Amino acid sequence: MYRILHNHKNMMANNILRVLSLLAFTCSFAFTFEPSPLQDFCVADFSSPAFVNGFACKDPNLADATDFFYSGLHLPGNTSNFLGSDIIPVNVAHIPGLNTLGISMVRIDYAPWGLSPPHTHPRASEILTVLEGMLYVGFVTSNPENRLITKVLQKGDVFVFPMGLVHFQRNFGYGNAVAFAAFSSQNPGVVTVANTVFGSNPRIGSEILTRAFAVDNTVVESLQMQF
Repeated sequence: MYRILHNHKNMMANNILRVLSLLAFTCSFAFTFEPSPLQDFCVADFSSPAFVNGFACKDPNLADATDFFYSGLHLPGNTSNFLGSDIIPVNVAHIPGLNTLGISMVRIDYAPWGLSPPHTHPRASEILTVLEGMLYVGFVTSNPENRLITKVLQKGDVFVFPMGLVHFQRNFGYGNAVAFAAFSSQNPGVVTVANTVFGSNPRIGSEILTRAFAVDNTVVESLQMQF
């Protein structure tokens, strides 16, 4: 009888541990994304000295329409640069009312054959809509497959870039192109591959980059000078 009760207690303890482990896993997965708001809104208080994951809230009674408003996405960006593209962001820095809402967007303008170079957004997935022109877009899956998935988009087409994966867009036509993209974060961040690797401050040691890219040191130094 004692052995049966002892085994029963062990089984209950093991079941409780399994449930707790599952809950811990579920909670850790849930908090890898931005938390849901616990109130109607949390307008960012940029003057607050509080250091939080995002921005502290200002008094909701002081909020007004300007906290939730931005004007200017109808204006084209300046594409007269090396890449032939320009990005106009609209995130929490531009609309304080986006704080804790987990969304933001950008306008992207492309000159003919303009490029949005390979980059990642460490905190967001992206959904892109072509408003004008034609774009060649793609992303690369993670190691070890590193599979390139691409598509040519026409006006009105929509394409999704999964969170954290390297992706790009290029104007595939002779006229200007325009796209709007939305993100699943109030501040998605951007890591441009070339700038990050060859333009870091301080620089990554050339002995690391020559081995990583299997190129001569002069090539690495030349690329670092570019960025």
